[in-house]
Amino acid sequence: MHAHRHERDAVAPVIPLHGAGVPAAGNPVGRTVAFLRRRLAGAYDVDEFGFDPDLNESVLLPIARALYERWFRIEVEGLENLPEKGRALLVANHSGTLPLDALMLTVAVHDRADRPLRLLGADLVYQVPVLGHLARKAGHTLANPGDARRLLAKDELVGVFPEGFKGIGKPFAERYRLQRFGRGGFVRTALEAGAPIVPVAIVGAEEIYPKIADLRPLARLLGLPYFPVTPTFPLLGLGGLVPLPSRWLIEIGKPVPLEEYGPDAADDPMTVFELTDHVREVVQQMVYDALMRRGPAFR
Repeated sequence: MHAHRHERDAVAPVIPLHGAGVPAAGNPVGRTVAFLRRRLAGAYDVDEFGFDPDLNESVLLPIARALYERWFRIEVEGLENLPEKGRALLVANHSGTLPLDALMLTVAVHDRADRPLRLLGADLVYQVPVLGHLARKAGHTLANPGDARRLLAKDELVGVFPEGFKGIGKPFAERYRLQRFGRGGFVRTALEAGAPIVPVAIVGAEEIYPKIADLRPLARLLGLPYFPVTPTFPLLGLGGLVPLPSRWLIEIGKPVPLEEYGPDAADDPMTVFELTDHVREVVQQMVYDALMRRGPAFR
């Protein structure tokens, strides 16, 4: 987890909720009309982070769900390891050139566990005007320790990808090999918040945009961490942005026990280092096991 910004001094106003967050029953046209009526009437809620459950459930999630169900055909295992209520920090591997793995994990937790997953994202996400706005509307925020603590204090499920851009931007030749888990910021946050760490393995994202090269001069010019070359991009232009239809398996592991540690352990560098390394090893082994169970990527 990278801390590049301070906590916000002010919070967004809360708009009164009148039945928002629950899509209207009936046909798609009826649901669309009901959604537009709620928007015009201001009958929806926005929390201090900008999370808009009504917009998320009525517009954003259905778009992502089409990829989840029809394109990637995602299977999920280990749902019993997610708490039905209360806080937890989900820690997952990151891959795929574009962060579709984060989006798919959000759909999985929402649809299968009936809980929103509040992701922590890199600064770059929130520097892109439309993308940053939609990310906040979907319930996500900066990978900032202060924001993470506030979400966990509200007993939310929070998701983090400690590999960051090093994971998502690694070449295809290094697929399914986890990169370094940062400096252990997520472990400090979990210890301070008294939140269990739930390891998550995502298999399938590595194949959607196989990165075979990196145009680094162009990346620096555009202010990007990398500019990928895949078998279809940029050769096919915008068509190269269509992900390959790999089969996915998401495994949610058993929580890493933290009961023996107290909040003060967050200030012990050795404890943080050892726990960070342990969580990384757990996720790596889960990835290998899930890869074997998933089998061929395309069938």
